[in-house]
Amino acid sequence: MSEELEASAPRPSPDADGTGEGRGVLRDGSGTGAGRGVVLEAVGGRYQVLLEDGGRVTAFLRGRIKREARTGDRVVAGDRVEVAPTDDDEGWVIESVMGRKRELVRAGPRGRRPRVVAANVDQVLVVMSADEPPFRSEIADRFLVLAESCNIDPVLVINKIDLESGAEAVVPIVEMYRGVGYPVVRCSAVTREGLDELSRTLVRRTSALVGPSGVGKSSLLNALDPTLELLTREVSRRHGQGRHTTVAARLLVLDDGARIIDTPGFSEVNAWGIEPEELDLSFPEFRRVEGACRFRSCSHVHEPDCAVKEALEAGEIRRERYDSYVRLLEE
Repeated sequence: MSEELEASAPRPSPDADGTGEGRGVLRDGSGTGAGRGVVLEAVGGRYQVLLEDGGRVTAFLRGRIKREARTGDRVVAGDRVEVAPTDDDEGWVIESVMGRKRELVRAGPRGRRPRVVAANVDQVLVVMSADEPPFRSEIADRFLVLAESCNIDPVLVINKIDLESGAEAVVPIVEMYRGVGYPVVRCSAVTREGLDELSRTLVRRTSALVGPSGVGKSSLLNALDPTLELLTREVSRRHGQGRHTTVAARLLVLDDGARIIDTPGFSEVNAWGIEPEELDLSFPEFRRVEGACRFRSCSHVHEPDCAVKEALEAGEIRRERYDSYVRLLEE
């Protein structure tokens, strides 16, 4: 299988000391002397934590931590926490959760509440496939908007370029998204083309891997680090759609030290907390011209003297991207 990546404009770098003790520190006051670590996975109230000394423990939440939860989910993959042995020394408990520098948040079921997918993410790798399933710009744009809305660098990864049908199809895709300004990395887990470039993108960063099912996220990770031995499943021949192999977000530490938060394939991709008048800010090519619109609150759909529509007619904004914007705006 194969994949491609591209990055966006630079954003604030991680804290120098790596603690991420920023906004909204969540504490219950009992963490004195506790060991620090990062949450690898959260499943069924159990949290796998990688300690600073390299050890791994399974921990539970203090009751007070549950009541002090900030947005969405209490503790997720990528959270930095303090843990301590339980009173009977037979287990571990999460005493406190340090403030998140950034969090990847999407709308939960029916869009009623936010759902935090991963914490302390430096970049989002939006993984799509050139074919099987075929590349859909509308889906890619939804993931890119999701990353933009969270103020996290998006990188487009186009997978399966080894497929005969995919090699040709990927050329205009790469041209379009590089024209927008996103970094794009083309790679294949089968031929290993582009994997060196992808590895360089991951160095000294925590990356969240997102994308629809069946695009080969797990196969790509296995190609980067065969010791992971992640389960993979073929795309359904009957429906042409992927099947889920990752059931919960989990932070993986590759053998070269890179950290990747693998996420399940999303059945619905909706950003959280974007007002209609702010949607255009998640489209870089719109941001470059929108200040020239006649009306300050221009929706770029019906108004006259719209700089975005003029750029569209001039070919400076691609029709596929504009159509994605309109569909999202209607929702």
